[in-house]
Amino acid sequence: MSSDSSDPLYWMRVILAFNTGTVMELGITPIVTSGMIMQLLAGANLIDVGFSLKDDRVLFSGAQKLFALIISPGQATIYVLASLCGPPKDFGAGVCPLLNQLIVASLLVILLDDFLQKGFSLGYIINLFIATNICQSIVWKAFSPTTVNIGRGAKFEGAIIALFYLVFTPAVHSVMLSGESGCRTL
Repeated sequence: MSSDSSDPLYWMRVILAFNTGTVMELGITPIVTSGMIMQLLAGANLIDVGFSLKDDRVLFSGAQKLFALIISPGQATIYVLASLCGPPKDFGAGVCPLLNQLIVASLLVILLDDFLQKGFSLGYIINLFIATNICQSIVWKAFSPTTVNIGRGAKFEGAIIALFYLVFTPAVHSVMLSGESGCRTL
């Protein structure tokens, strides 16, 4: 999606590392949601956790992962029924495979997060997901060869591509060049 007007979750996608039209639709939301709820429960003393004890920290981390596994099917169902993947009636019997794909992808993200937290990486995987998604968005917005219709005709989505197009198109004036490629609001 190139515009936040057609996607209500456009700005959340960068923060929560989820991509529309892919199996990463849920991104890290099950992990973040379970972490927030578990921290809220621990902070309100509804569950007794001694963070100074290693066994309690390990148990708390395992409970967060389990809670993320429990949350994933619910979030996938809400996501599909809220028509964020498209109208559910268009999928027909394909809703079940779509839900299964989203749940399995969430399971893989949770397992990858756990695997990399155990010391098989250089840092915290959630930060890596977010940084990768931000970099992807920056590169796509700079070099995207696709065109979008913004009311005044088709324009290239990528700013660099649009700049070169405008520079090498003979009918373009210098005023139009600076306004169209450098100060766009797609």
